Amino acid sequence: MPGTKEFYDTIRASVFKGHILQSQIDGIEAILKAAADAGVTDQRKVAYMLGTVYHECAGTMQPITEFGKGKGHPYGEKFKMGGGPGHRIPYTTPDQLYYGRGFVQLTWYENYDAMGKHLHLDLLNHPELALQPDIAANIMIEGMTKGMFTGVGLGKYFDTTHADWINARRIINGNDHDVLIAGYAKHFYKGLTGIDA
Repeated sequence: MPGTKEFYDTIRASVFKGHILQSQIDGIEAILKAAADAGVTDQRKVAYMLGTVYHECAGTMQPITEFGKGKGHPYGEKFKMGGGPGHRIPYTTPDQLYYGRGFVQLTWYENYDAMGKHLHLDLLNHPELALQPDIAANIMIEGMTKGMFTGVGLGKYFDTTHADWINARRIINGNDHDVLIAGYAKHFYKGLTGIDA
């Protein structure tokens, strides 16, 4: 389902402070299409995804490579998560690093492996695939709706009886910038529905 003129007029004025680029529209359209294809009909969830991408991708609405490519993090070197901090397992193949890529910054060998198997893609040998907008959108949607990132999905925070815009951040990264992202998401929701969240 592509975005409407009213949707873009609303988010241009609020989220994008008066000016939106074609590349930003292209990224948003990739996400809207992937969400529709995945059967995500709850516009609160779609809006939360868009708000997350706006934050994670520095407003570009395009899949990005993590700033610093994991420098200073174990996943920026050839280590698997293993048994946790202090018990990292080195690897030699594939000859790749699994720093953050995509709309939501997929990281770690194990996460690329699991998501690749889930989507029937060879993300271990070709982690750059996570930078293709359609694939990045599918990674984000599967991870956010099915709880593949942190063990909890959007359904916990958006159901028939409530909407928890702030704690929904826990599906990605604890409470990191939770209020800020909730604000972005609510602007996207107003664009999608014409309703204030």
